[in-house]
Amino acid sequence: MDDPETAGQTRAPPPALAALIPGKEFLSTRKGQLLLGEWVVSFLTFICYVASSAVALMTVPLIEFLWALFTFYAYSSKLNEQLKGIYWPLLDFVRCVTAAIIYFVVSLVAVSNYTCAASKAAAVLGFIATIIFAFDFYLTFNDLTKFLKKDDSPENAETRKSEGEDSDSDSD
Repeated sequence: MDDPETAGQTRAPPPALAALIPGKEFLSTRKGQLLLGEWVVSFLTFICYVASSAVALMTVPLIEFLWALFTFYAYSSKLNEQLKGIYWPLLDFVRCVTAAIIYFVVSLVAVSNYTCAASKAAAVLGFIATIIFAFDFYLTFNDLTKFLKKDDSPENAETRKSEGEDSDSDSD
């Protein structure tokens, strides 16, 4: 039954499935670990809200889980390099800012309005998610400022100045 030549060797996934498996090198980066943490905490928060009396609050962690999972997949499969029309750091910044704010508000609502243990656990996980998303948007903001500073380099300022001088504003 077992081929002696392939005994002891692990099989590589078929080429179609290999495209769906994220690369291990991305998981070793800080961004990969943050995204992994975001979707794990979002999923656990979702499960806690489903099991609690605060089931109406489950949509926030579900949406954030799916969005973090998509972002994780996009970065790990280098989809962000293939889609040049989207400025990914800005999209990621907006995602993290909105997630941090919404998680904080929803966690405050869960702590103040619900008394069951599952909703309290979901609120604690929501506060942890707030911290993770806030740290992620802080790092992403630093990347955005580096990009904007690079855009305001002296060569670019000279180019914009010469373009402004070439335009004819007295053509009314």
